[in-house]
Amino acid sequence: MNNQYTITNLTVEKSETPLSKDDFVSDQMVRWCPGCGSHAILNSVEAVFPKIGYKKENFMIVSGIGCSSRFPYYVNTYGFHGIHGRASAIATGVKLANPGLSVWIATGDGDSMAIGGNHFIHLIRRNVDVNLLLFNNQIYGLTKGQYSPTSPMGTVTKTSPQGTIEHPFNPGELVIGSQGTFFARVIDSNQKMMTEVMFESARHDGTSVIEILQNCIIFADKTHAMVTSKELRDDRQLHLEDGKPMLFGKDKTKGIRLNGTHLEAVTIGVDGITEKDILVHDQYRADPGIHLMLSKMSPPELPVALGVIRSARFSTYDDLVEEQIHYAKANSKIKCVDDLLNSGDTFTIE
Repeated sequence: MNNQYTITNLTVEKSETPLSKDDFVSDQMVRWCPGCGSHAILNSVEAVFPKIGYKKENFMIVSGIGCSSRFPYYVNTYGFHGIHGRASAIATGVKLANPGLSVWIATGDGDSMAIGGNHFIHLIRRNVDVNLLLFNNQIYGLTKGQYSPTSPMGTVTKTSPQGTIEHPFNPGELVIGSQGTFFARVIDSNQKMMTEVMFESARHDGTSVIEILQNCIIFADKTHAMVTSKELRDDRQLHLEDGKPMLFGKDKTKGIRLNGTHLEAVTIGVDGITEKDILVHDQYRADPGIHLMLSKMSPPELPVALGVIRSARFSTYDDLVEEQIHYAKANSKIKCVDDLLNSGDTFTIE
């Protein structure tokens, strides 16, 4: 991680005393299944919070319902365990009521994009300054294995015994289509990248969505194997870095090229391809076109894009609300409750 980074959101108070990972470890028993990818996500959060540097009491974790939504119990900070699909709405209220909090949402693919889909897209559209961790295991795990909005077509589950016939959501496509300013994708088995991306999320002023390709060892084991398996991962993972060419493969001899209006995978040294032909990543680009194409890439034709895909700078909902409040206070004739009670027509009883 680049230690020269600083958190840009100055509304959250920094800690004068350096904190460690142990400061964020809860005394509650972690009740996820052994081998669940959520353990790695929890470990990354505990590691990144002290690096972010805020006071412990200035972190707030909000969740809905699902295995992911047990998160507030497992981190030693303030937390709010909401109801199914409503974490985004609760987090919006928390941030508006107390801009001095660093607000994090722990949610799953079902909690956020099924029952919570409406709140999810409008949180992103408004660009509220919160950080959303989207645990995508492509299944409903807590309720024992029903298909979710991200389950691939044909997936056999308890609610799709003949295979699901629904077209799944691509979280990145949904986020960018909702005018999202920050979208990243990581794998639960790569804790180093998770921690770095979470830090980038904290730096971003606006709604940050991190899709975490998480393994549910009981109901959807190896659901991401086409990307994560040892024999395939070198050719199926594109690790993005801002300002660097999009190279992948074991020896970094493959790359992504923009060919007209689409992306294609090419091999350096074949058909005259050189590194100059490879697309250079610009995560801060305002136009979402390339970011959208990157978020939609999938095997076998193209690798899956990992890391920070989009980090554009736009005004945030909470900052604009604060501006309106300050303007109203400065320009209103009503300065206190007495002014309000005595405004308009009044009368005196003798």
